[in-house]
Amino acid sequence: MYIYDFKFDDLSTIAYNHLLKHRDKYKVQPKFYVINFDDPRKSHRCNPLNPDFMTDISDAYEAAYTIMLNLNRSWIQKQGDFFVESPIILLAAIIWYLKIYEDGKYCTFPHAIELLNKKYSDVFTILTSYPDLENYLSPFMDAWQSGAQDQLQGQIASAKIPLSRMISPQLYWVMTGDDFSLDINNPKEPKILCVGNNPDRQNIYSAALGLYNSRIVKLINKKGQLKSSVIIDELPTIYFRGLDNLIATARSNKVAVCLGFQDFSQLIRDYGDKEAKVIQNTVGNIFSGQVVGETAKSLSERFGKVLQKRQSLTINRNDKSTSISTQLDSLIPASKISTLTQGMFVGSVSDNFDERIEQKIFHAEIVVDNEKVATETEAYQKIPQILSFVNEQGEDKMKQEIESNYKQIKSDILNVVKNEIERIKNDPNLQHLVQ
Repeated sequence: MYIYDFKFDDLSTIAYNHLLKHRDKYKVQPKFYVINFDDPRKSHRCNPLNPDFMTDISDAYEAAYTIMLNLNRSWIQKQGDFFVESPIILLAAIIWYLKIYEDGKYCTFPHAIELLNKKYSDVFTILTSYPDLENYLSPFMDAWQSGAQDQLQGQIASAKIPLSRMISPQLYWVMTGDDFSLDINNPKEPKILCVGNNPDRQNIYSAALGLYNSRIVKLINKKGQLKSSVIIDELPTIYFRGLDNLIATARSNKVAVCLGFQDFSQLIRDYGDKEAKVIQNTVGNIFSGQVVGETAKSLSERFGKVLQKRQSLTINRNDKSTSISTQLDSLIPASKISTLTQGMFVGSVSDNFDERIEQKIFHAEIVVDNEKVATETEAYQKIPQILSFVNEQGEDKMKQEIESNYKQIKSDILNVVKNEIERIKNDPNLQHLVQ
């Protein structure tokens, strides 16, 4: 199971306690993992750009797309534009370079940010020395060689400026470790992964978490894996590239996708009209509480119409007459949906060949035993501390360790640039790049 927990650790605590309760039901017990940028003590470390799971440059392109579109939501509706595609291609080239350099030794997102922030003359010299990346970078090289410095600076700045918001020692710490891999439904190593966002820092964290999302979507949607679940709370707070494709194709691979959001209008605002409509129309099961306006109308239309009998009575001086007619009316009118009380839900469910459901549309109360829920919640165990930074003398060295990792990443990239420029200078076939 993969859970995107917007208000961490609400859903994660529930998942953790249900795992403790039902551990004996599994053939192979799943391990519980948490990604949490706020508190490194309560977070595992995982590299979403693990080179072992990147088989093609298109994987690097997908990762770059996800990062940049999460950092610049307005770009979602401008995909294909020159100043949107340019920074994405540049970041993709850097990610793929780190994958092929020394077998992916430095292939992490923090290393990619640091390399992008080095002198562009050095970065382009290094990248174009690799035939795999030469064609990818031709628009930048054309601008550089023809002296169009303003255009080039604009292309690079549109990648650098958004990514500079993500330079954070804590974020670097979490994204450079390798405590686990993202193939959560691997039969040999099943996992329950909870990733936590923070409403106060969602603009920064969403890009990093979006990267985990896009990698997981690729890795779990395969045949021969375990049944799995993807639960996304407050979907509009994160750009989830490839979500419509996951919903449409993953059912046959036993992946259940559950999306939660307040209103369709939020989804249209953050994902754009086209993508939002595809997501709405691809989902088979809908549960909705009180919603108003266009969302209520849209749901009412989705639930369809039914023949309703209408009886009218006409009275005049001499007699009275009754007429009965039938008319197609909404099964659940929008006015009903917009006045639902707490606990009342409307919705529709889909079925299978061997599991037919006669009554697919419902308008009912979900009865909750509040006392039982309160008792269960009180008995919940907190998610334990994952990592201790306390040394043998009892001193908390968390800040020092995280700062040390941050400096190490910077040092790694300085050495990469230095060694690569030396290599190019000493290679007769590449010397034209540094002239």
